[in-house]
Amino acid sequence: MAVSEKPESCTSSGCGPREPLTPEQERILRQHGTERPGSSPLNDEKRAGIYHCAGCGAPLFESDAKYESGSGWPSFFAPLEGAVETTRDTRHGMIRTEVHCAKCKGHLGHVFPDGPPPTGERYCMNGLALDFHPV
Repeated sequence: MAVSEKPESCTSSGCGPREPLTPEQERILRQHGTERPGSSPLNDEKRAGIYHCAGCGAPLFESDAKYESGSGWPSFFAPLEGAVETTRDTRHGMIRTEVHCAKCKGHLGHVFPDGPPPTGERYCMNGLALDFHPV
């Protein structure tokens, strides 16, 4: 996709053009970056809704799966079925499981095995990689 083109957004009303990513969103989604802990307004988001990929608009997480992990990043115990993919991440001297949008492959964050029931998983996501749509 050319830089001047807008990525597509898929919502319940269909797919269409989205606004271009900010440089920080580009760094996170396309270059596997991480935002500062505690910097996302989505940490305090309590409304019912769906969290979409900021890169392509694909739905990723329901608000019912969000919880306060104390990590400084929006955290979820489960994604929507088929919404994300994972890969092994060995950067920064650690072994982690990286989480990507299944549609556009944008970097979202990491998943850890220390979350609450029912999954025991903590999907620790960069808020700038998400776009919240209240219902």
